[in-house]
Amino acid sequence: MMEEEELEFAEDLEAILHLTPEVQLAIEQVFPSQDPLDRADFNAVEYINTLFPTEQSLANIDDVVNKIRLKIRCLDDNIRTVVRGQTNVGQDGRQALEEAQVAISQLFGKIKDIKDKAEKSEQMVKEITRDIKQLDHAKRHLTTSITTLNHLHMLAGGVDSLEAMTRKRQYGEVANLLQGVVNVLEHFHKYMGIPQIRQLSERVKVAQSELGTQILADFEEAFPAQGSKRAGGPSNVLRDACLVANVLDPRIKQEIIKKFIRQHLSEYMVLFQENQDVAWLDKIDRRYAWIKRQLVDYEEKYGRMFPEEWCMTERIAVEFCHITRTELAKVMRTRAKEIEVKLLLFAIQRTTNFEGLLAKRFSGCTLTDGPGGKKPETPLESTNPFLEDEIGEDGSEMEEDLDRPKKHKAPDNPFHGIISKCFEPHLYVYIESQDKNLGEMIDRFVSDFRAQGPPKAGTEDGGAVLPSCADLFVYYKKCMVQCSQLSTGEPMIAFTTIFQKYLREYAWKILSGNLPKTSSNSGGLTIKSLLQEKEGSEAAKFTVEELCLICSILSTAEYCLATTQQLEEKLKEKVDKTLVERINLTGEMDTFSNVISNSIQLLVQDLDAACDPALTAMSKMPWQSVEHVGDQSPYVTSVIMHIKQNVPIIRDNLASTRKYFTQFCIKFTNSFIPKFINHLFRCKTISMVGAEQLLLDTHSLKTVLLDLPSIGSQVVRKAPASYTKIVVKGMTRAEMILKVVMAPHEPSVVFVDNYIKLLADGNPETFQKTLDMKGLKRSEQSSMLELFRQRLPTPPSGTDGGPSLSFSTPTPEQENSRIRKLEKLIKKRL
Repeated sequence: MMEEEELEFAEDLEAILHLTPEVQLAIEQVFPSQDPLDRADFNAVEYINTLFPTEQSLANIDDVVNKIRLKIRCLDDNIRTVVRGQTNVGQDGRQALEEAQVAISQLFGKIKDIKDKAEKSEQMVKEITRDIKQLDHAKRHLTTSITTLNHLHMLAGGVDSLEAMTRKRQYGEVANLLQGVVNVLEHFHKYMGIPQIRQLSERVKVAQSELGTQILADFEEAFPAQGSKRAGGPSNVLRDACLVANVLDPRIKQEIIKKFIRQHLSEYMVLFQENQDVAWLDKIDRRYAWIKRQLVDYEEKYGRMFPEEWCMTERIAVEFCHITRTELAKVMRTRAKEIEVKLLLFAIQRTTNFEGLLAKRFSGCTLTDGPGGKKPETPLESTNPFLEDEIGEDGSEMEEDLDRPKKHKAPDNPFHGIISKCFEPHLYVYIESQDKNLGEMIDRFVSDFRAQGPPKAGTEDGGAVLPSCADLFVYYKKCMVQCSQLSTGEPMIAFTTIFQKYLREYAWKILSGNLPKTSSNSGGLTIKSLLQEKEGSEAAKFTVEELCLICSILSTAEYCLATTQQLEEKLKEKVDKTLVERINLTGEMDTFSNVISNSIQLLVQDLDAACDPALTAMSKMPWQSVEHVGDQSPYVTSVIMHIKQNVPIIRDNLASTRKYFTQFCIKFTNSFIPKFINHLFRCKTISMVGAEQLLLDTHSLKTVLLDLPSIGSQVVRKAPASYTKIVVKGMTRAEMILKVVMAPHEPSVVFVDNYIKLLADGNPETFQKTLDMKGLKRSEQSSMLELFRQRLPTPPSGTDGGPSLSFSTPTPEQENSRIRKLEKLIKKRL
């Protein structure tokens, strides 16, 4: 009963003393302690287990109990002292609260007195400053009245003077006076309700209207629409009239500019009419020569008449460009059948040169605000995708484009396309010509290749990029420069489509079409000849020249793949942003990737087929009658000979593309090793000595395959880790198969377990092939197969069927039992 009461008391006490995590964290920060008794998650059982980890440690239980009692006594003293110190806390707190309330009342009274005094002071200040404010308002109104009267006097006098000067055409004085009158009139906008002010405003508007009409009449008289010659030169009156037009309605200025430019270019419209001989493209230079003369003539005669900010020279040039573009478009539509490629390129070149000349001479500020002027919607950046390139003979600089630092872009040409835009509808002539030229180039490449034949072995051409590839890309760069100068819109897309077509044709006709074909009669050698084979007595399936050709095609396809990718990036940078998504050369890059894969596959098939007769000879040898283990077998020598014949040639010809040589090695290994293991399974009734000989041969082949990437090379390089892993994994399996064959099959359980351990293969067919290699009878194989199925490890499931561990962790029930025993022992000692 006492124990139960103690437990209930402990539970109640624990519920009372349970603190929130925030309070517990604050206590730990104020009173840090390392004592386990001070921890919030204190566990008496764990603490006792710490004090008494073993039964032998119970010998000093008295000392521990005494220490705990001493600690309890100290805690009681501390608690008693704290409780006694808090006896008078309540009374002191009440006294402090009363004192605070009295102090607040006194402070409130003082604040109220200060507020009353402040209100009295403010009222006194208002009375003092009332008269001062009245004087300030009177002064401000008087100043405004005087200023307004002065402005009114100036306005009235200015209007009278303006009307008198207008009648006398004194435009020089009118220009300055009109601007002043307009500025003064702005101060009277809020007084427009006064009749006199409104009357002055109406007089100013009438004067402005009369000035505009009068100035236009003066210009019409000085520059009549009809007449072959403009008599006299510019007068000072017209020059001052232009200054007045700057102040008038902008429409007056625009009308003057429009009439003057139309009259100035009227001769051009007559000379270069559509039915004139000089209007055709072959004489396009005469158009630009005429405008150059006219601009020089204008500068000499009228350069000082118009204000500089009117940019009249540029406006004349821009209007000339608009008229020329319209007239050229009209004449080309009429005579479209007469347009030839050379004539079109000549006209475009001369036009773009003229546009460049305009960009050097003018800023292009009038393209958006001139009469009829509209800024062309062509991109301002340079449109040549290979402008930074130095075109070489072999086109190899393309590969370095992305690594070079980008040069600063040339200044934008605001006049680009202002005339040459009219040629875009007729660029199909140029594109069709390039289509024809590219087709003829591909046909010439095919005929040249057939005439020259494949690259010769042992020469610099062996394994190198085909020259036709560089010629193709250099020609394409030249065409792209021309096309990008003409347009960065739909014509660029059309030309890119044409080149995509011939990239595919080059891949099919030049690369894939010239890959050597594999012959079907590859098994003409007998087992006897293979066993008696001497080095150099058998030729490879492909000749050395054919191997060099395959490597050369592979290198060319790799070059085309990289260059095509760079071309796509360049095109996307230079074409109109709205057409970027239509630039896609992925299909062509995939075509070259397929050529690369086919080339590698041909090289693998050639070497693989050369090794097939040797593996066939291995599977037909009488391994049961082998009496002793000697050097490597003849079939191994044959395989090594073929590898030493082919691999150095392939490696030397793929020196510039090492990654594809590595791919060749990996693909050959992935093909050869499974084939070698299949031929191992065909070797029936292998004796112990025969198995040892096969194991020796397997080790020799494994060594050769590991050295395959650098075989026959003076410079020994470490094979890639991925390749080494494939060889080790495949050939180790072959070695494990032979080790299983060498093991005795009695007792059967040991043999089966050894097989499962070495091969880790649960396929019964593989196990049966191993039994066939040992030469066991069908009856013995049946029992062995049944035992094999029984001994296979079951896949892991939810239950653990394995042996139990000898040392297991105690369960919670066992732990509680140990704690109870320890508690009873402590109570007895107490």
